[in-house]
Amino acid sequence: MKCRDNCGACCIVPSISSALPKLPEGKPGGVACPHLTDGYRCDIFDSPQRPQVCGGFTPEPDFCGSCRSEAIAILAQLQGLAEWKHL
Repeated sequence: MKCRDNCGACCIVPSISSALPKLPEGKPGGVACPHLTDGYRCDIFDSPQRPQVCGGFTPEPDFCGSCRSEAIAILAQLQGLAEWKHL
């Protein structure tokens, strides 16, 4: 499975404990990564500064569902943010 256009669920929902260039303390769950572009793409995707955890995430139906809203719901449940509503 390839990343779908205009999604970015994996850059919003999960927490990231690794340092990011714009977030040296990591990113809490449910907060959009500051490296997420307006088009829901990662602006450090090909950079060595991209955290290993991000590079290790492989999109697949079990996590991404069939659309962006499903991806957000699945990842929110896995993250323990079942009550979280998308922005």
